[in-house]
Amino acid sequence: MQPFDSKKIKKFLTGFLNVLLIFLRHIGEMDPTQIGLFDLAAKRLAWTAQRQSVLAANIANANTPAFQARDIQSFDRLLSGTGAVEPLQTQPGHMRGTASARLSSLLTDPAKARALDGNTVSLDEQLTKVADTETTQALVTTIWKKYMGMFNTALGKSS
Repeated sequence: MQPFDSKKIKKFLTGFLNVLLIFLRHIGEMDPTQIGLFDLAAKRLAWTAQRQSVLAANIANANTPAFQARDIQSFDRLLSGTGAVEPLQTQPGHMRGTASARLSSLLTDPAKARALDGNTVSLDEQLTKVADTETTQALVTTIWKKYMGMFNTALGKSS
C-alpha cells in the first residue's frame, strides 16, 4: 500500500471545494422566475384574474337592459399569440395604451338566450364559468406552491 501524499490530497480537496463554491454561488444566483413553469403559471394566474373580473362585471349587469355578456379569449389562444391586441392610438395627442398586450382581449359571448330587454347574461352560465375559473386558479397556485417547495428543498432552504 502506498502512503497518502498530503500534497495530492490537499490539491484534490482544494479543487473540490472550489468547484463546490462555484456551484453554490451559481445556485444562489438562480432566479426561479426564469423557469418556464413559473412564467406559464404567472400568465395563467393573470388570465384567471382578468377572467374573474369580466365575469363579475357580467353578473353585476345581469339586470341591465341590452347588456351583452362578455368573456375573454381562451388561455390556449393567448399562449398561441393570436390574441395579443394593443390599443390603437388614433390621435397624436392621445396616450399610448396602458393595457398589457399579454392579457386577453374581450370577446362578446354569443347569446344563447336573450331576455326581453336584450340582456344576454345567463346567471347559471356565468356562475359555472366563475367556478371553473376559480378551480383553475386554485390548481395553478397549488402547483406553484408545490414546485417552489421542491425548489427550496433542492436549494437546502426550509419552506
